[in-house]
Amino acid sequence: MAMKPSTLRIGRRYRANRLADSYDALVIGSGMGGLTTAALLSELGWRVCVLEQHYTAGGYTHSYERNGYEWDVGVHYIGDVGARTRTRRMFDFLSDGNLHWAPMADEYDRFYVGDKVFNAMAGKQAFRENLVRQFPAEEEAIKRYMEMLQQVSAALSERSMERTLKPWQRSIAAPIIRWRTPDFMYRTTYDVLAELTDDQDLIATICGQWGDMGLPPKQSAFMVHAMIARHYLYGGYYPVGGSWRIAESIIPKIQGAGGEVFTYARVKSILVEDGRATGVEMEDGHRIYCDVVVSSAGVANTFRGLVPEDVVSAAGYADKLETVRPSFAHLGVYIGLKGTAEEHQLPKTNFWIYPHNDYDAAVEAFVHDKNAEFPVVYISFPSAKDPDYLERHPGTSTIEIVAPAPYAWFECWQGTTWGKRGEDYEAFKTALGERLMEHLYAKLPHLRGKVDYYEISTPLSTDWFSGYQHGELYGLDHTAERMQQDWLGPRTRIDGLWLTGQDTLTCGVTGAMMSGMLTTMAMVGMRKMGPLMKRIYS
Repeated sequence: MAMKPSTLRIGRRYRANRLADSYDALVIGSGMGGLTTAALLSELGWRVCVLEQHYTAGGYTHSYERNGYEWDVGVHYIGDVGARTRTRRMFDFLSDGNLHWAPMADEYDRFYVGDKVFNAMAGKQAFRENLVRQFPAEEEAIKRYMEMLQQVSAALSERSMERTLKPWQRSIAAPIIRWRTPDFMYRTTYDVLAELTDDQDLIATICGQWGDMGLPPKQSAFMVHAMIARHYLYGGYYPVGGSWRIAESIIPKIQGAGGEVFTYARVKSILVEDGRATGVEMEDGHRIYCDVVVSSAGVANTFRGLVPEDVVSAAGYADKLETVRPSFAHLGVYIGLKGTAEEHQLPKTNFWIYPHNDYDAAVEAFVHDKNAEFPVVYISFPSAKDPDYLERHPGTSTIEIVAPAPYAWFECWQGTTWGKRGEDYEAFKTALGERLMEHLYAKLPHLRGKVDYYEISTPLSTDWFSGYQHGELYGLDHTAERMQQDWLGPRTRIDGLWLTGQDTLTCGVTGAMMSGMLTTMAMVGMRKMGPLMKRIYS
């Protein structure tokens, strides 16, 4: 029997009378950063209340069901979990070992670049050898590239730890860390790679996953590119049972310490008195008082929506916000088919489809002309990746398509209600969805006429369900300038207010998870965090 929709609604519905008498911390948002922070604090004996405005917990890790099909909204694949890596051990600890991972195909990413096809293979040696096989004249450039990935990895650990330090500690550590930081980390990805090779197809292949951070190579920071590339060196994995299992497996740790994760719990504002956070006011007017508030709602939402404007200005955040910008908004197409993934020959490989090898030029053309080719179209096959999918939805399969779309195209419908935005909106998004469906049929023509159901999400859907007001998938843009912003860390200039999530570190589920660890470390200090870290990584 197909799973009932309510099964995917993780968390307890908010009611003021369901709150405990007191909490040690309030966490706004139940994305990966918020849940990680809450779970680690809970492990240290804190009673934590997580407040999620959506009908289900998990942020971009949540899943949803419609018409007997199930899709994830943000977890298309995870890397670095096939062995007892630091990433895997953190997932295992947060979930008490109840979260399992299924490997994708050895060819986990396939890049269609114009009329050429390249790919990425799982395993460090296999990845390198495959690149050399595709570009035999560039062996030395590929060797140097792999070495640079290793250099960035070591430097990233130090830079991440720096964010947990108090200001006076950072002033001491900063010169040493800068001295040990490779000079290419904060240059653009393209500039760094262009010094290694003139082969534009090789650069395009190496940058074929740029959609995983939402910024093409001439704009992105090489350090973020390197982080993503290393993350997937040993292949892609999918959570067994679907991405909703991530939140479901973490929440018991929070509840076990007397805390709770509430859904339909929209925070209206963060209360601040005499320069210190004192709790939150909910949309229903109820106030929850607590002298520790952690925002996982994103930097823009926190300082442009939740913290009082006069407090934001006094703390200097009004100017700081002008130095960063939201990442690209996106479209999603969610497809259901009668018949299994095996019957439809759906692969465990992601498709990345590009019009040509100049990714930045393609983005520029698309931004200025909505009829231009999509600069990237990503196609994922979640039901093929998840070995448990048929237990929940027998005889069916699913596909997802993701592509960028400027928020400005949808701004005229801002503030309208989901499902009630009018005929013009429906016609516009349907036309975009049909264009994306043609990309699917071009690569898998046997699926034409086999689709039972599909629906399209827009940046407005992202705003409605996930609270990102410009439909951004990756929080703040991962430019070199953004990555050097010292104020983007766990600590804020408002006593009692902390930040977590991908805006404080780097993008993606793992980036948000590690930000949760760093936020917890900054909050409690190494004396208390050290023993916990030993337990996690022993």
